[in-house]
Amino acid sequence: MRKKLIILFIGIGSFTLFAQQRDHRTREYIAPVRIVWQQDSSRITGANHLLVPGNGQSDLANNRLCVLKSTPTEHPALLLDFGKELQGGLQLVTGMPPSHDPVSVRVRFGESVSEAMCEIDGANGASNDHAMRDFVVSLPWLGVQEIGNSGFRFVRIDVLGDSTELQLKEVRAISTFRDIPYLGSFRCNDERLNRIWKTGAYTVHLNMQEYLWDGVKRDRLVWVGDLHPEVMTVSTVFGYNEVVPKSLDLIRDITPLPSWMNGISSYSIWWLLIQRDWYYYQGNLAYLQEQRSYMTALLRHLISKVDPSGEERLDGNRFLDWPSSENTPAIDAGLQSLMIQAMRAGEELCTVLGEDALASECRAVASKAIEFSLRKKSRFPSEKDRITPGDKQAAALMALAGIMDAKEANERCLAVDGAKGFSTFYGYYMLRAMALAGNYQGALDVIRTYWGAMLDVGATTFWEDFNMEWLPDAGRIDELVPAGKKDIHGDYGAYCYQGFRHSLCHGWASGPTSWLSEYVLGVQVVEPGCRTVRIIPHLGDLEWVEGTFPTPYGVIEIRHEKGADGKVISYINAPEEIRVCMD
Repeated sequence: MRKKLIILFIGIGSFTLFAQQRDHRTREYIAPVRIVWQQDSSRITGANHLLVPGNGQSDLANNRLCVLKSTPTEHPALLLDFGKELQGGLQLVTGMPPSHDPVSVRVRFGESVSEAMCEIDGANGASNDHAMRDFVVSLPWLGVQEIGNSGFRFVRIDVLGDSTELQLKEVRAISTFRDIPYLGSFRCNDERLNRIWKTGAYTVHLNMQEYLWDGVKRDRLVWVGDLHPEVMTVSTVFGYNEVVPKSLDLIRDITPLPSWMNGISSYSIWWLLIQRDWYYYQGNLAYLQEQRSYMTALLRHLISKVDPSGEERLDGNRFLDWPSSENTPAIDAGLQSLMIQAMRAGEELCTVLGEDALASECRAVASKAIEFSLRKKSRFPSEKDRITPGDKQAAALMALAGIMDAKEANERCLAVDGAKGFSTFYGYYMLRAMALAGNYQGALDVIRTYWGAMLDVGATTFWEDFNMEWLPDAGRIDELVPAGKKDIHGDYGAYCYQGFRHSLCHGWASGPTSWLSEYVLGVQVVEPGCRTVRIIPHLGDLEWVEGTFPTPYGVIEIRHEKGADGKVISYINAPEEIRVCMD
């Protein structure tokens, strides 16, 4: 973390030094793109002036104003759309009404139109948890007020007082974000896939605040398990960024062993897997060496949770993701698979760090755990069973761990009923397992269907969870819910994300972004620091794909074209430090 030193002089010849943290984010001011709705519209004039980009400065000209005048029985309000999900707050620039008294307004932020229009009633999920999204504020006469810090796209403003006049020169969103370039890119002849790739990238970008969050409205926390799909997207789109090691170090430092990160045993495993993948993408040995003490202690702690037969015995909160949380056999199979992956990652990292004895121990435990798993016949699913929530999570992890044949996992479970049973978090691992089985076309179809469906109902970022069964008779999130339609935000959700508590910008949902770059553009990192990459495209029904991939040595430029004979011709331009393999 960079710090700047401020010198404070006290009296003559004496001073005090102290450190002040620098915020690495920038602010951008965004005018609304449309007025969705007005209440008591006869009491509002000049509303369209709010759609004109402003300068954030109150002035004495006092023209081009939106004026809202209340009466004892009429209290005007309007709902603004800023065009896309944002992280930040609101700037209100006021004019000179006859009264100099502050004007009280109620402000409601929403990730959907219906959330911005709702009440916090204790039943619909709406809340002020993590970030205030519904509150009352006083606005000054001829001044500027900045309020709020949340994830939102829509803002409703109500005038509260009777016989009150509010003059608004501007209402601008304050977008706070890291001003960094998108070094990675993806483009193909299917615009739907292009939008999905960009939406996943933007979802994670919004969550790259001072730390890497899971959601900008709710879950503004470092959930280390959820970070793995996000870190893969960061690596694919932005390359190195300090937010990743900063977040990994934070969760390490607040979780002394033998505690589990976030209280969840699998999340400590994910920290280990992120360290392995981050090292492969960035090749920063010095950073990896800083993890030696904690990492080796964590590996020994994990080894202690494997019994002599090779079965994991993890305690703490036994969790994969929410949709699988009621499927105990799936959780057991998933944790066994994650333990095997942890031991493999531990062997790799300990070998790099010169911890040869521990590397050998990790290899032995992994072998024992695999033998146990192969002796215990899989039940995901049996030939007669239907696919139940959590089965696809378990099957994906088992295939990736090598304890279930990937083709079998795909045919018996992952590819059954298409996108049904997918989840936004573990969907990334389901897609990877489908790729391992060679079902690239099936994975592309699921991406179009499942993640594309969120775009179809107005999403500009991907959600905490999504279920294909929500779609029939559902309205869009960017409009008032029509009569006879269901509210896809307020009427659905489960577990901790019921109704309007449901986050519509969750970084763990960005899996298709890195997957499309890994398997369609075809970039697989073979040696740490991207010193060697393997590029094998899988175009499926696509005619061409092109893009860039960031490495510590610069970007790799790639284009693949499918000829009339079905063969793919590739054009690759890589930095000279990188060895490219095509097989």
